[in-house]
Amino acid sequence: MASLPAFVLAVVLISATPGPAMALILRRSALRGFGAAVPTVLGLELGLYLWALAAAAGFAALVAASETAYLALRVVGALVLVYLGARSLRSAWRERRHGPGMPQAVGSTADAEKGRPGAARAFGEGLLVQLANPKAAVFMIAFYPQFVPAEAPLFATTAALALLQVAIETALYLGLAAGVARTGAWFRRPVVRRRMEALSGSVLIALGARVAVDA
Repeated sequence: MASLPAFVLAVVLISATPGPAMALILRRSALRGFGAAVPTVLGLELGLYLWALAAAAGFAALVAASETAYLALRVVGALVLVYLGARSLRSAWRERRHGPGMPQAVGSTADAEKGRPGAARAFGEGLLVQLANPKAAVFMIAFYPQFVPAEAPLFATTAALALLQVAIETALYLGLAAGVARTGAWFRRPVVRRRMEALSGSVLIALGARVAVDA
């Protein structure tokens, strides 16, 4: 209990650090609205919780210790981010080519992401981005043991702390998504939307490149 304030502060600071998760949330909330960002946040947080459980069970340590497993995860993570970035760039290019008056230019992406299929895809993207992040494994191994007392059960305590982290991050990310979505009408103007797609796509590709080359 004495270490909980430090844990909460660390989680808040970590959550505010720019990265793939924040890039995905900003993009979806700006271009699709708050409702479209919710599944992405939930997918990201489920992935985080699964990594925490894997760390408690020792699996994350094996991934971090195995050069082959870590490299494979890095490659998968980089490919996922590059794919999402390329899709954003393609959407921006199609809108620029066809113009806002053509339903296929924007509608093919926007309409497909409405309803359950779109929510499922957004959830899957968030989950995949988090699970394919090799730094998540290293982070869990280094972060959680500092807050688990020696006499406490490792798995149960880590699972409880991870639930607290998920709750804090979910609240912060949903608050961020709600704030960005409030200006959604401006972001969804054709010119701004196209530039936002191009910018977010470039950022995701750059993050993918960083994951690929990072040791």
